[in-house]
Amino acid sequence: MSGDSNEAAAERVAAVIDPAGMAELLIGWCLEVEAHQKIVIRSTAMAAPLLLELQRAVLAREAWPTLHVELPGQVKSFYENACDAQLDDFDDVAMAEAKELTAVLGIQAPHDARELAGVDPSRIARAARARRPLRERTMKKRWCSTLWPTPAGAELAGMELEEFAAFVRGATFLDRPDPPAAWGELGAFQAELIERLKGVRELRIEAEGTDLKLSVKGRSWVNSDGRRNMPSGEIFSGPVESSAEGRIRFTIPSAPAGVEVDGVELVFAKGRVVEARAERGDEYLQQALATDEGARSLGEVGIGTNFGITRPVGSILFDEKIGGTVHLALGRSYPETGGRNESALHWDLICDLRAGGRLTADGAPLLVDGKFVAPA
Repeated sequence: MSGDSNEAAAERVAAVIDPAGMAELLIGWCLEVEAHQKIVIRSTAMAAPLLLELQRAVLAREAWPTLHVELPGQVKSFYENACDAQLDDFDDVAMAEAKELTAVLGIQAPHDARELAGVDPSRIARAARARRPLRERTMKKRWCSTLWPTPAGAELAGMELEEFAAFVRGATFLDRPDPPAAWGELGAFQAELIERLKGVRELRIEAEGTDLKLSVKGRSWVNSDGRRNMPSGEIFSGPVESSAEGRIRFTIPSAPAGVEVDGVELVFAKGRVVEARAERGDEYLQQALATDEGARSLGEVGIGTNFGITRPVGSILFDEKIGGTVHLALGRSYPETGGRNESALHWDLICDLRAGGRLTADGAPLLVDGKFVAPA
C-alpha cells in the first residue's frame, strides 16, 4: 500500500485521468442528466477530485446533486456494531430517498479493498436480505457504477497507482478522442451479437472442468454499452430458471465484500446449485448460497466484449467485461431480460474462455478460445 496521503494519491490519479472529462462522460453519456432531476452520488473521500467535478457537472445541468461520502472503516464498523434489528431492517430515510431520486451513481474508491475480510459472512447476508426492498426500488431508477483508482485498488490489481489509473483510463475509453463515440461503436458491435442470439434456445459453455448447458428461450438480451456501468462491454440475458444442467469452474477470482473467493466449482441440476466448493473463500460461498431461496439459481448470463480490459484486477465491474469471457450470476435476475429469479444476492462469477474454451449457441460456435467467431 502506498504511503501517500489521500490527497496526494488523488492528485496522482488526477494527473492520469482528467476528473472533469470523466465526470462529463458519467453525467452526459451514462446518466443523461437533465434539469430538475435528483442525482444521488455515492463514494468515499478517496474520490474527492471526481466527486467535486460530478457536483459541478450536475449543477451545470440545473439538476440536484446529493453526495454520500463514506469514511474509512465505516462499513466494517456497521457490521461489527449493528444490533439484530439494524441488520434485519433499514431506516425509512433510505427508502424515502430511493423513492425520490432520479438516478444513482456509485463509485468504487476503496480505502481498504479487503475491509470486510474478517466480518462474519452471515451478518453481511442478513443485511443483504433486509435491504432487498431498498435495492429493488433503487434498481427501478436510472443507475450507473464506476471506479476511481486508489492505492488499495491498485494493490488489489497488482499494479502501481499510475499504472492502474492508466488501465482504468483505457478501459473506460477516456484515452480516445471522443469517448462517447467509442462507446457507441462498441454498442453497435454488441447489437450485432444480440441479433445473432435472437431466437437461440440453448447456450453451452465448455472449458477445463466446465460443461454447462442453459436455456435462454424467450429471454431478451441487453446491450450494455456504458449507460449503466463504466466501463462496460457486455451483453447479458436471464437464463430460464430451471434450465442449467452440468458443471462449471470459474477461473477468475472475485472479491465480494472484500473476501477473496477463488476456484469456485458449481454443479447444477434442474437450474439449481446442488454441489458447490471453492478453493479459497468456501465459507463465504456457502453463506451466499444460503442467502435465500433464489440464491442457488442463476439470474444472469453475460458475455464480455471489452478487449481493452486484458486482465482481471479484482473488481467485478471490470473483470466481467473482459473480452472473451463468460459470466454467470447467482441470484437476482434483471427483469428487463425476462428473468424471474428473485434474491437478495446477485454475485457474478467469471469463466475465462481465452485458453481453450468455447461458447456455442444452439450448437453454433460464438466464442472459441476467447475470440468471436463470424457466423457461418
